[in-house]
Amino acid sequence: MQGETPVRPALLDWLATEFIRTGWGIRGMQRLIVTSATYRQSSRMTAALMEKDPENRLLARGPRVRLPAEMIRDTALAASGLLNDAIGGPSVLPYQPKGLWEELAFGDGFSGQSYEQSHGRDLYRRGMYTLWKRTAPPASLSTFDAPDREKCTARRAQTNTPLQALVLLNDPTFVEASRALAQRALLEGGRDSKSRLAYVFRLVTARKPSGKEIKVLRTLLDGRRKAFRQDRQAALKLLGVGESRRDNRLDVAELAAYTTVASVIFNLDETITKQ
Repeated sequence: MQGETPVRPALLDWLATEFIRTGWGIRGMQRLIVTSATYRQSSRMTAALMEKDPENRLLARGPRVRLPAEMIRDTALAASGLLNDAIGGPSVLPYQPKGLWEELAFGDGFSGQSYEQSHGRDLYRRGMYTLWKRTAPPASLSTFDAPDREKCTARRAQTNTPLQALVLLNDPTFVEASRALAQRALLEGGRDSKSRLAYVFRLVTARKPSGKEIKVLRTLLDGRRKAFRQDRQAALKLLGVGESRRDNRLDVAELAAYTTVASVIFNLDETITKQ
């Protein structure tokens, strides 16, 4: 009464019987779907596909959606090498704008009146372990449409706002991840800027950059390197964000310049979108 007739009812029947045959294994069914050739298709559209299946009812292309808030954060931490992928354990309290939690706290008889930030490896746990306060959800996650806990949400909304770019460029988690990724590039990415830029780009986007993209990134790198060599304090301020320590063996201006480039790549639409 509320939906359309399935385009492929035989497929639904097969999935149902497969679900039963495997003992109602939810994880196995999810794995079956996401590893299928249909799901793993590219989301790129061609004129022929648009004419044949404009609404993708026949699943002629893969889904293209922005990553959930927690996964955007985890992607940056994973690419940088900072991610703590331990499973289980208590919730953690990563970086949070100062005073935000306290602003929304009220009443002496309630717990959680102040925000005691976690430290060490707990800062880099996956987003699913972040502690939530019902009236004060994590600010950066809320910007990427993570719902509050005051009501049930069947499906998250997806918005595109300037605030999201500001989070990716300025939130301590992403700035610190950019610096850690820059260190990886300088230590592991090769001896020249082209190979290092390609290394960073591939870690973040899972593909090799084009020649034009390398040219743009190299222009940015050269400009920021020159600026940071003229303003060492600005470089040190950028590299001082976050609790993890920078590698003192690396040139300050060089590391800061690569940090800026990594930050720009983290801010690409392609980085935060499932293609």
